[in-house]
Amino acid sequence: MTVPQTLADMLDNNAWKYPDETAFVWNDKRITHSQFHGRVSRLANALRRLGLKRQDRVGILSQNSLAFQEIYGSCEISGFICATINWRLAPPEMVYIINDSAPKVLIFEAAYADIVAAMKAQLTTIENYICIDGGTDFASDYEEVLALGDASGVPFRPSPDDVAFLIYTSGTTGRPKGVMLSQAGEVAAAEILGSDQRNSPADRLLIMMPLFHIGAKIIQLAQHWRGGTVVIQKGFEAQAILSAIEKERITVTHMAPTMIQSLLDSPHMGTTDTSSLRMIVYAAAPMPIPVLKRGLKLLGPVFQQQFGQTEGIGTTLLAHQHRPDGTDRDREILTSVGQASPRVNVRIVDENGEDVPTGSVGEILLTSPGVMKGYWNNTVATLETLRDGWVHTGDVGKLDDEGFLYLVDRKKDMIISGGENIYSREVEEAIVSHHAVSEVAVIGVPDEKWGEAVMAVVVVKPGASTTSEEIVDHCRTQIASYKKPRHVTFVDEIVKLPSGKIDKVRLRRIHGPG
Repeated sequence: MTVPQTLADMLDNNAWKYPDETAFVWNDKRITHSQFHGRVSRLANALRRLGLKRQDRVGILSQNSLAFQEIYGSCEISGFICATINWRLAPPEMVYIINDSAPKVLIFEAAYADIVAAMKAQLTTIENYICIDGGTDFASDYEEVLALGDASGVPFRPSPDDVAFLIYTSGTTGRPKGVMLSQAGEVAAAEILGSDQRNSPADRLLIMMPLFHIGAKIIQLAQHWRGGTVVIQKGFEAQAILSAIEKERITVTHMAPTMIQSLLDSPHMGTTDTSSLRMIVYAAAPMPIPVLKRGLKLLGPVFQQQFGQTEGIGTTLLAHQHRPDGTDRDREILTSVGQASPRVNVRIVDENGEDVPTGSVGEILLTSPGVMKGYWNNTVATLETLRDGWVHTGDVGKLDDEGFLYLVDRKKDMIISGGENIYSREVEEAIVSHHAVSEVAVIGVPDEKWGEAVMAVVVVKPGASTTSEEIVDHCRTQIASYKKPRHVTFVDEIVKLPSGKIDKVRLRRIHGPG
């Protein structure tokens, strides 16, 4: 076999090299690389029989499962595009994403059957509905559809430049943007991450982060870039995760820092055998030093930080660089997000796009063979973000003379709460649609449990009245529940810059801690 150029090549390689080794563990079910290859080929063939052509989209609305990975795999091996839908979103947000990505087939978990049924009339492109856990009155049964396919697969293969995944990320315009990730780009990203993680065919990866995000998907691809086993959990529950680590002899896993803290706080921590663990990759937020110290004491030197975004992989703070009790330089490095991963380049530029001197602050730019192709149906945003192969992250940072990257500020108006990215503009548009609201500004404020919490600063219309509870309840009807404000404060006027723009720096200072 040749060096993989596409994700289809990766699937072929694993079925050839490791045919009888376990590819996935899901509950009590185990499936080998050869069996997985056969099932995804059969599913791809079945989808072809439903009328799908190369680069047609397959929508999926589901929590983590083996079927989710099979749907991904069927697109990887055939050249279909897997368009994921965040199950935590409100129905209007789902409708937008589905209609924008325009899938011909929507595959969903039975738990969302009522939601899908309620959305059906608004979905303009779906020709076939398939339910993972059994058929409904409007959807075919997943296993029955798969059984109709042929293990020979489809009569076409993906090209390296084909889009493999369409993963939506929130945008400052208030509308989600579909990030187009290519076949070759995802192979490169898997190789980059797999190299940083020192993956081997003997590794056993535990996934509990949601597969609709790139974080969970790319770490799975990094594992399967070298074969090995992936154990899937539906979601995070500390005791279940600890049990899986012990039972399955997990060597690598991926968590948000809030999950790591919950794991360390679990009463089962001290009685569970976690000696197999060699690495916990964390991302989405920094690791608080007290949590890191506890983790190192209880689990050993297993922590590794990854910085990047859906649009492109970035930097890594390696496990041996986590030394909170080391020298002053060691502690300084811990405030960084690491150095550029293999085959990744990082630049810091000023507002004119010119490189700034080492140690100076500017916008972070990333490039690698794994950057996105662009945004689906959004040429303007693509031209703004992807220029000459460089992803303009919108993050503000600086590089030191050893290439360690330090984040100074995050993307404009973005809040990270419990590992989820929340854009202020989305929340503001939801709140301002309330009949009593004249003006609103949304900011992130420190939160002991979630890292950051959403705060809404609201001006009420003259003669109108409302309450914090009403604002929060209204948000539940407009946006995903995790995006709703945890704090609402009412003011007569919102502070602004001379330009007339809301001064969010002052707002954070006024309404922050203390």
